Amino acid sequence: MARPTITIADHAGACYGVQRALDLVEQVAADATGPVHTLGPLIHNPQVVAGLEAKGVTVVSEVPEPTEEGGVTLVLRTHGVVPQVERLAAQRGLAVVDATCPYVKRVHHAVERLQGQGYQILVVGESGHPEVEAILGHAPGAIAVADAAALDDVHVEPRVGVVVQTTQAKATLDAVVSSLTGVAREVCVVNTICAATSERQKAARELAARSDVMVVIGGRNSANTTRLATICSASCAATHHIETCDELDASWFEGAATIGVTAGASTPTAQIDELVEAIGRLV
Repeated sequence: MARPTITIADHAGACYGVQRALDLVEQVAADATGPVHTLGPLIHNPQVVAGLEAKGVTVVSEVPEPTEEGGVTLVLRTHGVVPQVERLAAQRGLAVVDATCPYVKRVHHAVERLQGQGYQILVVGESGHPEVEAILGHAPGAIAVADAAALDDVHVEPRVGVVVQTTQAKATLDAVVSSLTGVAREVCVVNTICAATSERQKAARELAARSDVMVVIGGRNSANTTRLATICSASCAATHHIETCDELDASWFEGAATIGVTAGASTPTAQIDELVEAIGRLV
């Protein structure tokens, strides 16, 4: 029997915002003379975060106090932070490196503008996710809705401004907007889904449809990676979401002629290459 083909999705792995953040932190770690912290995990990839910790970049859950030993550098994670955090870091005299994804920044500017124009703000996204929490912080009183069904619990005002978590699916945004139409007098939508997210979802969907087995690699705490796995599962029942190659099982590939591989936007290319090599050894 011929060995199966292994194909990587046309768009997979680390996006611009993630690579930019990694490059920033690598440079900071090399140059800093004092402690370097990231406020929360820099990205949702436990292996990358562990690698940064080995280089002296530690994760903190709140803005640290300055130390007497040397200047403290605080890196703001790719998902962004609420304005109060930035102000507190400045008040404490910390050196702040803003690794917020520029596309997430665009959402912050959008909600500030819409709220300034008098719209009720709805954020289509996962409540509690750090990106969504940061967006809400830039528009006090804004409401996060996970999907159209969540609108049942929302008092919808006559004028509504809608933005969306950058890693959400377009279908979810469309469903929310459709439900708002006819309820609100005016609905102003700013589609803030990142192009990289849409590209990865489309490529994953197409590859899954022609694969016997799909393997999705990336953090289980990564919203965009989890969504890729869900999308792939709809077209390929034999879809497996893993964080490391140690989780691979040779039985997954028995009888498979085509194996597809994709990765979340927080997954570096090196991890994808390692995965392909590991699958190759199993088949």
